Amino acid sequence: MQVVAVFVLNKKKIHIIIVMLFIVILSNISFGQSSFKTLSSPEKKWVLLHPFKAKKAQKITFDVQLIVDSIRRSEIIGKDNNGGALDAFKHSFWMASLAIKIGKKQALKLGIAHEKANYLEFKKKQMEDAVLPDSLSSIMDLKNNETGVSLVNKNEPISKDQLVNKILAALAHGRLTIIKKDQKGNFIDCNGSLILMQEWMGKWNIPKCLAPSFYH
Repeated sequence: MQVVAVFVLNKKKIHIIIVMLFIVILSNISFGQSSFKTLSSPEKKWVLLHPFKAKKAQKITFDVQLIVDSIRRSEIIGKDNNGGALDAFKHSFWMASLAIKIGKKQALKLGIAHEKANYLEFKKKQMEDAVLPDSLSSIMDLKNNETGVSLVNKNEPISKDQLVNKILAALAHGRLTIIKKDQKGNFIDCNGSLILMQEWMGKWNIPKCLAPSFYH
């Protein structure tokens, strides 16, 4: 009986290994081997668990970046990609675009994986968009992710231009979240006091303040 039990256990292990190898191979084929290698461990885990959706997500993310770059150049909502309107738009538009194609649940899970990656980058002192991540920036991103998916439905028949306008309208009406800054673009706390960023270099928890996107 003991021999049989060991055989069954080994058979299960072999099955798990085969399945995992299949997923890894499939993920590298569908997502792109070079792209996969650049991902963080939380993002890789999401890709491994959702290889077919990962292929869609990769294309969507590329298309979203092109549109965000175009909006940045137009300056219709400014160029602030560090806690500003452009940053808020980027995350909400990305999540909305993903939710339409792969569903809200998986879009949000990918967004969470991305924020976990940002924390790992912070621990390694690595920059994201030339800025070191911090706790309030991560919370802002997660809030805008949730707003983005709330504005659409899976398989919703909507053009890219229509979706852009929907996110811009949400931005204008204060439905998105930004980080408070003064007129010169310096971060301020919730009391309106200037945050001396040099004193918070390398810190995760910085006393920034979240605000609705119509805040000026």
